[in-house]
Amino acid sequence: MSIRRAWTRKEILVAFRLYCRTPFGRLHQHNPDIISLAGLLGRTPSAVAMKACNFAAFDPKLHERGVVGLSNASRADQELWAEFSENATKVAEQAESAYLELTDREGRSTDDDIVTPNDPTEIERTVKVRRVQAFFRAAVLSSYNFRCAISGLEVPGLLVASHIIPWRTSSERRADPKNGIALNALYDCAFDRGLITLDEQLCVVLSPHLEHQTACSFQRQVFDAIEGQPIMIPSRFAPDPIALAYHRDNIFLRV
Repeated sequence: MSIRRAWTRKEILVAFRLYCRTPFGRLHQHNPDIISLAGLLGRTPSAVAMKACNFAAFDPKLHERGVVGLSNASRADQELWAEFSENATKVAEQAESAYLELTDREGRSTDDDIVTPNDPTEIERTVKVRRVQAFFRAAVLSSYNFRCAISGLEVPGLLVASHIIPWRTSSERRADPKNGIALNALYDCAFDRGLITLDEQLCVVLSPHLEHQTACSFQRQVFDAIEGQPIMIPSRFAPDPIALAYHRDNIFLRV
């Protein structure tokens, strides 16, 4: 009779990382990424897939779509989700560190390719920033199935995981995918500079600074055409209404 091995904190972090960066429809035992991770953890692909799917049980937006996740989520899973909701940046850095420690032990991945300054404190800060950025980008883009939420563009090199509340404003929400939207580079720039925003129904609002009467044909095509258009709703981690309200009140250029 086999003995069931309990999941450690680091293993749960790695499973949570997998959940956040994998499109929801690919969280199954036949996914090559899940098979690879299972090998590193010494677990079966089905066990890893089930552990990752456990986190869907805590996402209220998935519940609205009829997705309730698996019923065997542990208390540790729930506690990690609560930690992430309160300070996504801290949990994201821990999850990336746990994964890199796991893969480095297997000789597969390190932070050696990161160009950093000589000061040890600055090196550590730079490494943490890179890890948080990587977590956020993967979580946001996978939630939108690697498409721009406004245009539907699917070119990876032109997609940005755009922060709603800016990086500099809230350290706790830097890695929170609910504080992000997948946008193409142009719309990301416009969103970041307050030229566009989203209303409470997640429809695009244009700033008066984008004057219609003086618009060139390109501007009419890429901006006027999207006014009032609803964005694509992500499979999980839908934009946080509180974050969007902050963007409308503090970043959007109304006059």
